[in-house]
Amino acid sequence: MELQGKVSLVTGSSRGIGRAIALELAAAGSDVAVNYVSNEKAALDVVRQVESMGRRAKAYRADVSQEDQTNLMVEQAQKDFGLIEIVVNNAGITEDKSFLKMTRDQWYKVLLVNLDGPMNIIAALLPSLVGNGWGRIINMTSIVAQMGNFGQSNYAVAKGGLIAFTKTLAREVARKGVTVNAVAPGFIETDMTATVPPDALEWVKKMTPIGRLGKPDEVAQAVRFLAHPMASYVTGQVISINGGMYMG
Repeated sequence: MELQGKVSLVTGSSRGIGRAIALELAAAGSDVAVNYVSNEKAALDVVRQVESMGRRAKAYRADVSQEDQTNLMVEQAQKDFGLIEIVVNNAGITEDKSFLKMTRDQWYKVLLVNLDGPMNIIAALLPSLVGNGWGRIINMTSIVAQMGNFGQSNYAVAKGGLIAFTKTLAREVARKGVTVNAVAPGFIETDMTATVPPDALEWVKKMTPIGRLGKPDEVAQAVRFLAHPMASYVTGQVISINGGMYMG
């Protein structure tokens, strides 16, 4: 129960990796603000599971790419829970297409959610984290940012920018008691990978030394470590959870 008394905000936490993170932080003792953009039923199910552990939880609908919606969500969550000390920027989308065929709308849509989204969340919460003298910011990036991937130039740029943002912000707030780190999952068993053709998934497994896809819980464990009070000397880092597919 190392996070007992803490409050976490996890964006995009109604399903997949975000859901696993919300439940893992709750298992560590944290109350959880659950963010979602469309699937209210799934978000409320996460809330129920968090509450079944004896923690407080509430779902908030907000598109993090929109500054006004983000600010309203943060304001309401702070009224409901008090100080939010752990921030996990997990919400993300893909709009895959080779760059020659990619539209400007697809390019900017992915950047808005995957890069501007975390910026909006952090801008809304950083003053209180700094004022409190303790905080954990954890940004979910991707193996795609580290090694590139065909048809995902927009996603790679957004997630690569998030790594740069993580490192820069970590330097700026390190002496204020706030750590800023990133987690870079490889190919994980989620709704997103469920749409990938089977032959492509077999190729992924073949290229992964461990020989399988990762599980959301395995990513969540890394987030729990970074949120731990004892991880106070870890900042500006990118923790790769990819089965050895990329070793940077």
